[in-house]
Amino acid sequence: MNQKGLLIVVSGPSGAGKGTICKELIHRDHDIVVSVSATTRAPRAGEIDGKSYHFLSKEAFETMIGSDSFLEYAQVYDNYYGTPKQFVIDRLEAGENVLLEIDIQGALQVKRKYPEGIFVFVLPPSMKDLRHRIIHRGSETADSLEKRLSCAYSEIEYIKNYDYFIINDTVCHATDILQSVITAEKCRVNAEIEEIVKRFKEEMENA
Repeated sequence: MNQKGLLIVVSGPSGAGKGTICKELIHRDHDIVVSVSATTRAPRAGEIDGKSYHFLSKEAFETMIGSDSFLEYAQVYDNYYGTPKQFVIDRLEAGENVLLEIDIQGALQVKRKYPEGIFVFVLPPSMKDLRHRIIHRGSETADSLEKRLSCAYSEIEYIKNYDYFIINDTVCHATDILQSVITAEKCRVNAEIEEIVKRFKEEMENA
């Protein structure tokens, strides 16, 4: 019997390190499938269509919106970004685990359409540590830093909509926890357990 795969949705405030954790998870577990987002923005130097993003025209993207072809999407300034639904569903039906690293609003959209997903929220060890991480990037002005920290503080309020949280004290430890969550979810008793029990019974009867 082919067991359905898990949809693992990881999000959290900017600077919490969710992207780094996801990269480490993919490095460790080559069976994890990463969903490639679609966008209407132009490709940047070095980006590859179908690998970095699916680069679409605005018209094509809006047609997909009209046909409910996204698990989630958003318009950021003049461009759309979204997660194509069919790819994710096909991979899950094939028994593969799919990883989505998306923002909180996108994760909430996914939860409405696919509530059986596993939703994981990444937290920094403290707001002081988050401030240090953002400053260390060297890309923020004093004003944008305070705005980003204020946004992070408000985003943490959404943690109650998630199934698990991970405090990213170190990437290694945080990734260990994420792998443990995935392992536990694979063993969760759910509707598919009836098929497993049925198979065991048939094997016993035919033994």
